[in-house]
Amino acid sequence: MSEARATALETIWLEVPETAVELFEAALSTACTSVGFFLDESTGRWRIEGVRQPGHNDAALGAGIAVAQAITGFVPTLSRVPIPAQGWLARTRNSFPEQLVGRRIAVRGTHIAKARAAGRVTVTLDAEIAFGSGEHGSTRGCLRALEKRIAARRPRRILDLGSGSGILAIAAAKLLRRKVLAVDIDPRGVHVARRNAARNGVRGLMRVAVSDGWRSRTVRRGAPYDLVFANILARPLCTMAKQARIAPGGRLVLSGLLQTQARMVLAAYRPQGLYLEATIREGNWATLIVRRASPLQPMRKDG
Repeated sequence: MSEARATALETIWLEVPETAVELFEAALSTACTSVGFFLDESTGRWRIEGVRQPGHNDAALGAGIAVAQAITGFVPTLSRVPIPAQGWLARTRNSFPEQLVGRRIAVRGTHIAKARAAGRVTVTLDAEIAFGSGEHGSTRGCLRALEKRIAARRPRRILDLGSGSGILAIAAAKLLRRKVLAVDIDPRGVHVARRNAARNGVRGLMRVAVSDGWRSRTVRRGAPYDLVFANILARPLCTMAKQARIAPGGRLVLSGLLQTQARMVLAAYRPQGLYLEATIREGNWATLIVRRASPLQPMRKDG
C-alpha cells in the first residue's frame, strides 16, 4: 500500500473471552484486510482488532458477528475509529522495527533503510502488514523452532498451513533452500504471501495456494510432509489433528496457542502417532514441536 494511493481506513475491534476468539476472529476477517488478537492479562479478555475501508463488507461482518454471538452466547461491543491511511502506515511502521529472532533470523519491513543485520537470514515484509510480522510470540516461536531444532535436518517436503504474510514459508525457503508449499484459506493472504515471496527472491522455491487446512487436492497431493508449520489457534489445531499427514520422522510445529492450551492440543495429536519433542515458550505463548517416530529415529521426549 503506497502513500500516494492511500485512502481513509478504520480500525474495528471487540473484546471476548478465550473460548470465543476463533469465531469472532473469523467474523472480522470477512471485512478486514488485517486481523490480529491480543490478550489483556489484566482482564483475561482477548482484543480482536482489524483494519478495513469504512463500510467494507458490512453485511458479511454483521452476519459473522451474529453467528458468533449465537454459538458462544457472548455479545461484545463492536468499536470503531476512523484513521487516515497515512496514520495507519505510520503506526505500523513504528510498531514494526526490525525483529531479531534467535541467532540466525531477522524480520524487517520494507520501510527500514538501515543495513541488514550481518550473518542473519533476512525476511522482508510489506510495512503495512501489522500481523504476521515476526513480533508475535507464536510467530517467533515457530522461527526459533525452525532455527534451533529443524534447520540442521533440512527436511525436503515442507508445508505452511495458514501462511498469512508468508513469513514462515519464506524463512524456511531461505534458510533450508528447499521448496515450500504455503496455503491459506484467505485469497487476500495468498496474494500478500506471493508478493512477499517475490520480494525475498524465493518465488522459485515457494508455491502459494488457497486451501482450507489439509483439505485441498494441492495439499493432499504433496503428503506426507517432513515438516509442517501450523500457526493457527488451539481449537482449529485440535480439529485438524486427524487430517495431519506427517512422514515417519517428520515434524509438525504447532503454534498460536497459550501455554495453558498446550496439553489440550497434545492430547489431540498423540492418538495420531505424534509425540512431543520440544516446547518453545515466548511470553504466554507456546510452540509445540511434535514428531512421528521412525525406526531410524527413536522417540526422545524433552518438552
